[in-house]
Amino acid sequence: MIGTQRHDAGVHEIRLDRTERRNALDTAHCRDLHAAVDAAVADGARALVLSGAGTAFCSGADLDTVGDTDFLAALYGMLHRLAEVPVPVVAAVHGPAIGAGTQLALAADLRVGAEAAVFGLPTAALGLAVDPWTVRRLALVAGGGAARRLLLACERLDHDAARAAGLVDRVGDRDTALAWATEIAALAPLTLAYNKLAVARLLEDAPVPDEVAAAFDACWASEDLAEGRRAREEKRAPVFRGR
Repeated sequence: MIGTQRHDAGVHEIRLDRTERRNALDTAHCRDLHAAVDAAVADGARALVLSGAGTAFCSGADLDTVGDTDFLAALYGMLHRLAEVPVPVVAAVHGPAIGAGTQLALAADLRVGAEAAVFGLPTAALGLAVDPWTVRRLALVAGGGAARRLLLACERLDHDAARAAGLVDRVGDRDTALAWATEIAALAPLTLAYNKLAVARLLEDAPVPDEVAAAFDACWASEDLAEGRRAREEKRAPVFRGR
């Protein structure tokens, strides 16, 4: 379930509320989140806050449905929409943000992290892959060193490490995020829209090399991906063979 709450000063909070799955994202929830963002902007939102119910911000993709043919399109359509809306987006990361949860936090413009915040992209442990846009945005936000630790070593960054890397912009909880969004919503909307667009176009808009796109597609079509899913279902360590 995706809930939307209007706060003062034009701040709209979009809340993941799927506590039985620790707010994991499946195709339907990606589409619902996308629709909630569109509705908030159409309703005149001056700033958005992303939050999660329960103990996790977002535990990642729902691995029971991650193989659905429409999942990737729904996930990346939603992430890119968050990155492109002409209003600032603040993520209130109060707990684990793993896999697609880290991607969701990265799609926001700013991140508030509580002491329990944890970030991770354990794709190599599952035979999955995140797209080039995520890799680029992670490197721009947190730096190449942190990006390599998350992507190549499958490390998790706790609150202190994420703060040091720049992945957490401000320390605090949901109330901190809402207060910050309220301050931001009082700023000049056209300037904020320009600043967000300029950062995206000048820093992030670069063609993806063909070999990078091909390698991403190969991961999602690999036998290793199928092995990762089987191993999870059978509750054993996967045996990857590089094909």
